[in-house]
Amino acid sequence: MFGTPDKQLLTLTDRAAERVKSLMRMNDKAVGLKVGVKMAGCSGFSYTMDYAEEETGREDVIEDKGVKLLIEPSATMFLLGTELDWYEDQLESRFVFNNPNVKGMCGCGESFTV
Repeated sequence: MFGTPDKQLLTLTDRAAERVKSLMRMNDKAVGLKVGVKMAGCSGFSYTMDYAEEETGREDVIEDKGVKLLIEPSATMFLLGTELDWYEDQLESRFVFNNPNVKGMCGCGESFTV
């Protein structure tokens, strides 16, 4: 696992872990959840998440709370120390990246800058 003993690459809250587990039950081909970062949006970067149907051996593999996350190599430097949470209320539900590396976000919250 990538990171120092003091700082994990990516961790999950209990809520996020339960949500990922429920999503994984809907796709029997998935071996984990792939997390990445791409250039997009008005602030520069945006998070990506998708089912991972195989491990390529290039990803950082994290297992936390019974969930396997495959971190794309190009995303590692952007995600160091990030906590993935699940937010839900009466109007919306979504994953939230609590990322200490973010210096600013766009107004809609869809993209960020580091």
